[in-house]
Amino acid sequence: MDEPILNIDEREAINSGRWFSTLSPSLRHDILRCAYVKRYKDGELIAARGEPPEEWIAVAKGAVRVSSTSITGKQITLTYVEPGIWLGDVAIFDGNSRTHDAYAHGDTTILCVAKADFKKVLSTHVELYEAMLRLHARRIRQLYGLVEDLNTLPLRARLAKQLLHLVRSYGVPSLSDGREVRIGLHLAQEELAQLLGASRQRVNQELKAMERDDAIRIEPGGLVIRDRDALMTIIESDK
Repeated sequence: MDEPILNIDEREAINSGRWFSTLSPSLRHDILRCAYVKRYKDGELIAARGEPPEEWIAVAKGAVRVSSTSITGKQITLTYVEPGIWLGDVAIFDGNSRTHDAYAHGDTTILCVAKADFKKVLSTHVELYEAMLRLHARRIRQLYGLVEDLNTLPLRARLAKQLLHLVRSYGVPSLSDGREVRIGLHLAQEELAQLLGASRQRVNQELKAMERDDAIRIEPGGLVIRDRDALMTIIESDK
C-alpha cells in the first residue's frame, strides 16, 4: 500500500542526491510538492517495457533493477538504480514507450512525478531544462565509460570497479571492524555477472581470488569489502 510521505531516511536520500541537491530551492520545492510515494516489495514490477511513460521517478530506498529480455526469454539485468537517482525522463521527452523493465530489488520506495506535472514544472522553471541536460550528459559519460571498460579492461579490473561502486552506493560500515564495509545491496553472483557481461563461473573465480588476497570476504548474506586500496590497485595495474 502506498504511503503518503517519505520517511526521514528516504527524504534524506532524495534531498542529498548528487543531481537533485544542485537544483535551486524553489525548483526542488515545486518538484516535491507534486510528487507522490509508491512502495514495492522485492521483485515487484514498477514499469514494463513497451508501456507509455506516465511518471518521472526517483529512488528513495532500496534499488530499481533495470532489465531486458533476450530473444531466448532470458532476463538480463543492465543496472541497479540507487537511492537519490532519477529515471524515466527519456521516454517522457521523446514520447516513445519505455525501453526496459524496472523491478524493485529488495523493499523499494520511489518518488513519482506524473508526466503532466513534470511538463508543468518544466514550463515554470527554465532551470530544469539545463539541469536535465547535465543529467543526460552524465549518463552518456557513464555509458561511454562502461563500453570502454568492457573493451579495454580484464574482468578482474571491471569487477573491482563494480565492487567499489556498490560499496559507495550501498556500503554499510562493519560494527566489529571499522576497516570493513558490507555491501548492503544483496546480489547473487549471477546478477553480478550480468552487470559485467561475464559468466557466473568466471566471476566466482575472480571473487575467490580477491578473497584469497584479503581484499574482500564472501559471506552467505553478501560481500564484505576488507581493503578498498587493494581493489584500487587491481584497477590501476590493469589499465
